[in-house]
Amino acid sequence: MTSQGSRHGARRLLLQALYQEQVAGHDVAELIEQFSVRDEFATVDSDYFCAVLKDVLSRTVELDELIDGFLDRPIRQLDPVEHALLWLGASELLSQADVPVNVIINEAVELAKEFGAQDSYRYINAVLDKASKSLR
Repeated sequence: MTSQGSRHGARRLLLQALYQEQVAGHDVAELIEQFSVRDEFATVDSDYFCAVLKDVLSRTVELDELIDGFLDRPIRQLDPVEHALLWLGASELLSQADVPVNVIINEAVELAKEFGAQDSYRYINAVLDKASKSLR
């Protein structure tokens, strides 16, 4: 059993890795290699990080199509942080049945508050709330 802190840390790194993938186009292997040498990687749930990163990047098109149905604007207008958080949230809703919906949404909201634009957390909350009702 893993602690919430180590999963929170994994999600924090996942957000950064998914942002980096959008900006620089790195693949899964490059991202795992880059992030695994960071000091904080030793304190996070590394298996969770790798599993979710592989899941998201193996189906970005599918996740985009799914997310798009809950957006109030074209997906291409999403900020990279918002896009990464929605990928992460949608992936967890679909693939991590052991993680409660409220935890997935709360984690995304907290990361949006930390890394996103002002009030982006409200948008993330609304979109993932709609998505969760459809996906769970």
